[in-house]
Amino acid sequence: MMLRDAVDADLPGILAIYNYAVLNSTAIWNDTPTDLSGRLGWLRDRQAKSYPVIVAEEAGEVLGYASFGDFRPFEGFRISVEHSVYVAEHAQGRGLGRRLVEALFEPARAIGKKVMIGGITAGNEASLALHTKLGFVQSAYMPGIGIKFGNRLDLVLMQKEL
Repeated sequence: MMLRDAVDADLPGILAIYNYAVLNSTAIWNDTPTDLSGRLGWLRDRQAKSYPVIVAEEAGEVLGYASFGDFRPFEGFRISVEHSVYVAEHAQGRGLGRRLVEALFEPARAIGKKVMIGGITAGNEASLALHTKLGFVQSAYMPGIGIKFGNRLDLVLMQKEL
């Protein structure tokens, strides 16, 4: 298994992981899957901002991906980024999430970012534990601010000094 920068050929694998999470989990608070052109636009936006999209690949298959983007679209937040990490269901439990998140730290530092933020659905114990192990600390708990599958969702914000 190797980590590398995503290329256009990775988009079908990234799309499959993303849409699976949309349809089957509360990891992504969207109800509607996206399409290949939507993911291409997302990749181009990240590339234009020098924000990484890193994939975990094995034998030509994308097993997971991670990236970061702006935390909030205001100048005062320019030192902060919010990351995301997703691993294909069949590849979970192998440490890929940890490796993918760790791979984001240096690129963030290289472009002057000071804080990395993760927004995690409360109750996602695996993700909360992963972030704690990586040195993230809980900075906010926001009850009932979202909805998916007919249920109100709580959001935990965790942050790490870079």
